[in-house]
Amino acid sequence: MESFHCRHCGVFVHGNGFTNHCPSCLFSRHVDIHPGDRAAACGGLMEPIWVEKKKDIYSIVHHCLKCGVTKRNIASAADNIDALANIARRQSL
Repeated sequence: MESFHCRHCGVFVHGNGFTNHCPSCLFSRHVDIHPGDRAAACGGLMEPIWVEKKKDIYSIVHHCLKCGVTKRNIASAADNIDALANIARRQSL
């Protein structure tokens, strides 16, 4: 289990072993090359830029503000629904 303080909003996040983004602001860190490997040297802050839905699974698309990589992370039931809705609203503008 990896708990952490969010580098974007400062919230303390209790990890569950699968936690890969802040459930409050949805920002992440670029720490993985492949999910869960913690092998990325970048460590940059990853901004949530898009929400996708395939079947009944929502994913948050993150863009690394340091190196520019784009990755998808599955949304969690603990995620802030207002933050997800704000990203979706930006998509429709």
